[in-house]
Amino acid sequence: MRVLVTGGAGFIGSALVRHLVLDKGYDVLNIDKLTYAGTLTSLASVEGNNHYRFLKADISDGRAISEAFESFRPDRVMHLAAESHVDRSITGAKDFVETNVLGTFTMLEGARAHWQRLSGEAKDSFRFLHVSTDEVYGSLGDDGLFTETTPYDPSSPYSASKAASDHLAKAWARTYKMPVVVSNCSNNYGPFHFPEKLIPLVILNALHGQPLPVYGNGANIRDWLYVEDHARALDIIAERGRIGETYNVGGRNERRNIDVVKRICSLMDELRPSGKPHESLIQYVTDRPGHDARYAIDATKLETELGWKAQENFDSGIEKTVRWYIDNEWWWAPLRKGYSGQRLGILKTDAAE
Repeated sequence: MRVLVTGGAGFIGSALVRHLVLDKGYDVLNIDKLTYAGTLTSLASVEGNNHYRFLKADISDGRAISEAFESFRPDRVMHLAAESHVDRSITGAKDFVETNVLGTFTMLEGARAHWQRLSGEAKDSFRFLHVSTDEVYGSLGDDGLFTETTPYDPSSPYSASKAASDHLAKAWARTYKMPVVVSNCSNNYGPFHFPEKLIPLVILNALHGQPLPVYGNGANIRDWLYVEDHARALDIIAERGRIGETYNVGGRNERRNIDVVKRICSLMDELRPSGKPHESLIQYVTDRPGHDARYAIDATKLETELGWKAQENFDSGIEKTVRWYIDNEWWWAPLRKGYSGQRLGILKTDAAE
């Protein structure tokens, strides 16, 4: 099996590459632009492996993508490359449109040209998996879950750009009969997570005795999915998912943001006591503009149709994650030099207030 993965130096992408190479023995070509959130150190365990190769390229570069398809001749494409941080999209939306929308268009066209050159079993078995987010669905109220038929209602430039890319992928399936499958996942967490996101930011700030910022009153709810569970799900969806279908991937682990932070604090009190409770570092800050109240995924279709089930619950996964960051300063220390935990996505009007 030859799999082309985009964004494989990122958080979810690197977990997927490690799974495909080390657990499945697949030949993998990882295409990544290596922006600030992409780091090859996340792939140290596959570096030098005969089943792995890396190409530094922008997914919006049509020539580079075409050459990659022609030389690697993948059986499967798993498209994860994207700008992904909501806060950064608030003040830098252009990058999100260029990568998430135009980049996805370029990947779809490159894959379509490659697929049309195939014949027989190779053409019939080819798949293009477009990996997306539950944020395209907008915000839930107190009840209910996102399903694969929930109408799109994106709130941020990030989620709008991902919604657009989802629509492109589905349109290519309908118009060109291309074998496309789409997945939408809930919030991921785990090892090798760039420290701008909530969980790694809180862990590392707690390690350094720095404030633990919580947006608004901390009541916003997210459904948390351990990244290695997600990697397994993506492999299963690409292998057995029905063409033209969408599969939601969630961990069934809803938590308020403040409860996530407090759970990390209690683990830090146990594993790295500092003389006072880490909860004393919690600092409530001005809420994010357009902050969705609640996300929650109904993963029934994936679980029943394809047989996937999350192996980690939130308590087991968050303890593994905290321990990993404590034990792996070699990975995150260089990243903290470039990003030390400062607030992102602040508009000028917010700063003035």
